[in-house]
Amino acid sequence: TEAPVMIATKCLACKDATGAMIKHTIQRRAVGSKDVHIKVSYSGICHSDIHTGRGEWGPQQYPLCVGHEILGKVVAVGDSVTKVKVGDTAGVGCMVGSCRTCPECKEGDEQYCSGGGMVGTYGSKGLPEELYPGGQTHGGYSSDIVVDQDFVLNVPDKMNVAAAAPLLCAGITCYEPFVKHGMKAGENLGVVGLGGLGHMAVKIGKAMGLNVTVFTRDPKKVEMAKAMGATNVVISSDKEAMGAAAKSLHYIYNCIAFDHDVDMYLNLLRNQGTMIMIGGVPKGAMPGGSFALIGRGLKLAGSLIGGIKQTQDMIDFCAKHDILCDIELIPATPEAVDKAWDRAVASDVKFRFVIDTAATI
Repeated sequence: TEAPVMIATKCLACKDATGAMIKHTIQRRAVGSKDVHIKVSYSGICHSDIHTGRGEWGPQQYPLCVGHEILGKVVAVGDSVTKVKVGDTAGVGCMVGSCRTCPECKEGDEQYCSGGGMVGTYGSKGLPEELYPGGQTHGGYSSDIVVDQDFVLNVPDKMNVAAAAPLLCAGITCYEPFVKHGMKAGENLGVVGLGGLGHMAVKIGKAMGLNVTVFTRDPKKVEMAKAMGATNVVISSDKEAMGAAAKSLHYIYNCIAFDHDVDMYLNLLRNQGTMIMIGGVPKGAMPGGSFALIGRGLKLAGSLIGGIKQTQDMIDFCAKHDILCDIELIPATPEAVDKAWDRAVASDVKFRFVIDTAATI
């Protein structure tokens, strides 16, 4: 038998810690018995791509191809693959591997793998060369990806559209904590920040029957939020409106990813309510200490994406309820992606960029 052949893959990659894009070619491993080869159709741009590509979350090996909101068509499968077949639409999210034997993996929470940690779709280093040529993972700003079937998601053909790609990160980052915290129809959910994550939280929360209140600094987003399904919109700088909303919410989904005082939002929770923190806040989140939590029995929770089963459930839920992201489609050119990253950092996107990978790479 002939030796399996690696797959030369065209991509856009960060050339260095400036994050500037270059055209590049990487190698994907040859398709093994449990592997799925996906020809990438669309790749969403997530803020994590930017933080990682620019070295803001630690040093990287360059050139580095990022992207973990990946949709495409299955073009080849290994002989042991049962999950998808050639011609199917499939997705890849934020991880492509984990130990699969630790308690967290066995419970379907691969993102919290304690047996060495999950293997991120891009930027995981020190990996076996035979699985990851070059010893690190490369993401979805690329023509092709080869992934173990355990980390491939079934996507209904009607969802093979650019606006579905960001569900693979933004969608699951909302859906997972909503389910895990047992949110029920009729309860009140506050969404702080109406960006890529926040706008998905509104749509998914509405479909779950929650009463959604959006908190934003931008008056221009009021009508947008209502059109997405928000029951109420509060301008967070309006002290009177914030006072009127005090102690009204069962849950808050906080997407703010920079230093801010969470106390003003904790005041919006009912006694024993829960704030879920999604945005990475390096410091300064609770300048008043823990007293704000103790006195009213409040809960402050973190959440990181979701496991594979939960991600599949999210895709099926979004397909059933016709939930897609609001996106701006861009070509797979270095210039277009560089500009999109700068605009994303400046919050100048409604609400997610997606790269038209198959058509333009």
